[in-house]
Amino acid sequence: MSAREFVVLGTASQVPTRHRNHNGYLLRWDGEGFLFDPGEGTQRQMLRAGVAAHDIHRICVTHFHGDHSLGLAGVIQRINLDRVPHPLTAHFPASGQKFYDRLRHATAYRETVVIDEAPVAADGVLAETPGYVLSARRLSHPVESFGYRITEPDGRRILPERLRQFGIQGPDVGRIQREGVLRGVTLEQVSEHRRGQSFAFVMDTRLCEGVHALAEGCDMLVIESTFLDEDAALATEHGHLTAGQAARVARDAGVRHLVLTHFSQRYTDPAFFEQQARAVGFDGELTVAADLLRVPLPKRP
Repeated sequence: MSAREFVVLGTASQVPTRHRNHNGYLLRWDGEGFLFDPGEGTQRQMLRAGVAAHDIHRICVTHFHGDHSLGLAGVIQRINLDRVPHPLTAHFPASGQKFYDRLRHATAYRETVVIDEAPVAADGVLAETPGYVLSARRLSHPVESFGYRITEPDGRRILPERLRQFGIQGPDVGRIQREGVLRGVTLEQVSEHRRGQSFAFVMDTRLCEGVHALAEGCDMLVIESTFLDEDAALATEHGHLTAGQAARVARDAGVRHLVLTHFSQRYTDPAFFEQQARAVGFDGELTVAADLLRVPLPKRP
């Protein structure tokens, strides 16, 4: 199976720190790359993380606050400078079209690449390919914000012992997968159901229906935890989550791997985020994100 991994480019909320760059994240999903929320400095973080402009196929912006979008200008210009040869698409809240246009044309440069625009105006499916479905859900933040989810279609897992039982080998294995039946033997007889993997990206938001819908049953949930639980009132006021709130969402949704990120500069010890996430009973895989970290998607059960 091709690589599926999450590359962390930046983890700071609002302002960068000496150790945390503004937001920026790349998801490698087989042969495609999804760049989420490129904040200021993303282009340099890409260099440090070994991510090239050619790795990007879709840009997904949750909302147009600067720590999630000011790096868009540099990334788009780098895409044009490097003459990325494959199709690219940008997804962003439709209400922020003017901000996207300003960032796209922030300075003079030579445009060599067409980036398709697919603004998000409502919940629903944004793109559907043989390898995944990309969808969006509205979040709760002072400006319009959307979270994203990537879901792989369910498939079939071939069982070698069943193939041997029916004497199927060589090119016939591919044939029964394509055609569904071979010499009276059906694909169901030599395989089992395989649930598709799923990934969700949830940034600046209060608790809301969209958060829970995006997280439901995810193999990996990347979610903001700007505040610690003792500052829950501040989180609600400014449209954010705490570590405990994010972990409860993951626990209730059956998430397999939780990635916490988007940390306020007021906190200097990341261990507190892990402690509060565990305190609410989340017992799956847990990563407190750090800049330049690579996190593989969980292996299939």
